[in-house]
Amino acid sequence: MTKINLLFSKMHGLGNDYVVIDESQSECVVEDKKSELVVELCRRGFSVGADGVIFVAPATQDGDIKFRIFNADGSEAEMCGNGIRCFSKFVYDNGITRLEKMKVETMAGIKVVEMSINNGKMESCRVDMGKATFKTSEIPMNVAEDEFVDKFLKVEGRPLEMTALSVGNPHAVIFVENAGQVDLAKWGPAIENHPSFPQRTNVHFVEVVSPQEIIMTTWERGAGPTLACGTGATSCVIAGNRLEKLDESVRVHLPGGELQINVYQDENELGAFMEGDAVLVFDGIMVMDI
Repeated sequence: MTKINLLFSKMHGLGNDYVVIDESQSECVVEDKKSELVVELCRRGFSVGADGVIFVAPATQDGDIKFRIFNADGSEAEMCGNGIRCFSKFVYDNGITRLEKMKVETMAGIKVVEMSINNGKMESCRVDMGKATFKTSEIPMNVAEDEFVDKFLKVEGRPLEMTALSVGNPHAVIFVENAGQVDLAKWGPAIENHPSFPQRTNVHFVEVVSPQEIIMTTWERGAGPTLACGTGATSCVIAGNRLEKLDESVRVHLPGGELQINVYQDENELGAFMEGDAVLVFDGIMVMDI
């Protein structure tokens, strides 16, 4: 084993918290040790504690910089809305890139981030989350239907009406009368690990306050209940717009705060912009054996 001094930043987006590690110049953690390190760093009460770990890496495609994110269970995710805002603030504020509009390479494709800067620091940002897909083969979802929009899936012996889609990662959206009364600990893992979702799924329960406002609670794939989910907020608004429950511009209330989601249509496909902030909690050094 090798002892390293691991430099990191602890950040959050609406309470969705991450450890951020800079590997833009050289790899701090070898690839086959990343999942093991992530699990250790995310253990609340025993380590730094977080919903996941973000690695800043050099771009390999057409982006300006590369975003990698791992869930608390060590699995790598395709994309994360709150995470990419933390990532953007980290790379700008630390001078890794000083682009106020940058192309970020993710496992879900290139995401364009436009930052609002105040006194040399990122104050907030607007992310083009790209276009959603409702095609079950692309989510992916193992069902007979080509799309699973406002359909029933039997979970724990009970039919649940939901809409499934991907905004770079998979989401199951369930509209309910009162999002705060849902037994998230029961239904979250049951839906996340349902056989119909071969790569598991994020799960969201949504209460429509008005066509311009929703309340949502989230069970994140690989992390459990979280205070916020950016891709989740995006998927909920796009699903609500598709079902004619929501307008194009929607304020999303999450346990950790609020996001603004603006839906657009491109060649008959729905996409969205996400707007919100990110916060640096502290910087640290952790001595670890890897």
